[in-house]
Amino acid sequence: MQLLVSPSSIEEARSSLSADIIDVKKPSEGSLGANFPWIIQEIKTLAGNKPVSAAIGDNEYKPGTAALSAYGAAHAGADFIKVGLMFDGTNRACDVIEAVTTAVKREFPEKYVVIAAYADFQRIGTISPFAISSLVADAGADVAMIDTGIKDGKSLFEFMDEETLTRFAEQNRELGLQTALAGSLKFEDLGALKRIDPEIIGVRGMVCGGDRSTTIRTELVEKAMMMLR
Repeated sequence: MQLLVSPSSIEEARSSLSADIIDVKKPSEGSLGANFPWIIQEIKTLAGNKPVSAAIGDNEYKPGTAALSAYGAAHAGADFIKVGLMFDGTNRACDVIEAVTTAVKREFPEKYVVIAAYADFQRIGTISPFAISSLVADAGADVAMIDTGIKDGKSLFEFMDEETLTRFAEQNRELGLQTALAGSLKFEDLGALKRIDPEIIGVRGMVCGGDRSTTIRTELVEKAMMMLR
């Protein structure tokens, strides 16, 4: 299980270098808020051989916009390109997933495409995470992810229990996909996450001391890494 940490600046990225994956996002623009391409480029240079992920937004149903954003993030140096589906409808999800995957994989087949749905999909009216796995696999993307869409302190585990999340991970594994889990995760959740055993867990608030709007702390990233090993 790899730890993905989401800095929003170069300074925060320096505090995140002990994580397995450095994830570039802009929290002020949403759960999966997109940062600037030059920030991705600078963090990629800083990270060296360590993989860099980039969020490209909590996307409405705009396949062209999502595809262009994904292409830009890939060109800026991201190894993982992550898009959130902030809408409902299987056919519409298929359109966006296929557009993003094609935009990345035609030129960068080695890069990973991450498709995220939201644990709190019922309260925000978006597609269920369980509906996306087969679409992700069919499109040739790599990772199916669950995050929380509204960042109000409510954890992933307040919307989906350990059994449900284990089922999601198993469903993905059967389809040849990796699983990523995120959403206001806390240190006390790490035991359950180890049992669920996703390939990636994504954190920010946990390594900011509990408040994602503050700053990532090096010692908390190192603590999370030690607890996962």
